[in-house]
Amino acid sequence: MNIDEIKDKRIAVLLSGGVDSSVVVYELVRMGVQPDCFYIKIGPEEQEEWDCTSEEDLEMATHVAAKYGCKLQVVDCHKEYWNEVTRYTMEKVKAGYTPNPDVMCNRLIKFGAFHEKMGYQYDLIATGHYAQTEIIEGRKWLTTSPDPVKDQTDFLAQIYDWQLKKALFPIGHYQKGEVRKIAEREHLINAKRKDSQGICFLGQINYNEYLRRYIGENPGKVIELETGKQIGEHRGLWFHTIGQRHGLGFGGGPWFVVKKDVANNVLYISKGYDPQTAYQKDFKIHDFHFLTMPVDMHHVTFKIRHTPEFHSGIIEQTAPDSYTVHAETAIHGVAPGQFCVVYDEQHHCCIGSGEITV
Repeated sequence: MNIDEIKDKRIAVLLSGGVDSSVVVYELVRMGVQPDCFYIKIGPEEQEEWDCTSEEDLEMATHVAAKYGCKLQVVDCHKEYWNEVTRYTMEKVKAGYTPNPDVMCNRLIKFGAFHEKMGYQYDLIATGHYAQTEIIEGRKWLTTSPDPVKDQTDFLAQIYDWQLKKALFPIGHYQKGEVRKIAEREHLINAKRKDSQGICFLGQINYNEYLRRYIGENPGKVIELETGKQIGEHRGLWFHTIGQRHGLGFGGGPWFVVKKDVANNVLYISKGYDPQTAYQKDFKIHDFHFLTMPVDMHHVTFKIRHTPEFHSGIIEQTAPDSYTVHAETAIHGVAPGQFCVVYDEQHHCCIGSGEITV
């Protein structure tokens, strides 16, 4: 971010109450910009049933906005979140897929519903994501953060090009530790606050509890892949992801989830992390979304989950809306519904993403 990018621009900051978006406000004010702050209100329909931190979040956001003399407005996107992000999530898990609600939250809520309600009045919408943007040959690209663990470009890989043009990531060039130090130096109220581990906007809500509340349970058999022996029961296939190791609750392990049979409601597990069936070199993706512009996808890097590691490979177009990923090495835990996020060979520019399909 440079001063020319933000000078004389109307900027809206999405202030969550966390340390990252709070340092965003500091960074903008430090550069001579007085942004307007917005707290997006999204809460469960029956909030008393949840361990939700929304009141504390709003209190923190209010304190930070006041500290820097910024206006703070609450924008209610409850209906849009539950109608769009929750519906997407539940439809995918019922079909046996592994969805990513945070990815869709960025497209549909932070840069979507908010834009329709308030963001359209602003030139730029600033968030606390660990990501950067760069103008290359006159076009704006999403580029990775120098902090490989915190980099969040994969969560932004489904936003539309017009949303990317308005996106601003003022802390994207920092490491997480540097952001903490700035917050402590500036005596921000949330400088030592822990990062949220819950779902986008929903505080500490556990993902499985989120699923249980809206889908319920559907018990079925858990079978050992190699022997066909029943090991126990699951409470619903949607509570498990391909490659999962923790939280299975069976003795004699470690056990890994290697397959789901949705038609028969059977979960297959294996003691070995690396049965051949758990690895794939070639898999299909569809609905590929180019962030800035279509590019040739030979010799790219990609990731299929939110980890610091990138895989190398080639992505071949097989139909107008379908591609096949050819990875250099076999990858563990490829699951339908996950997003395959594609980068250039140096994993600097984010090209876009597509959903892994069967």
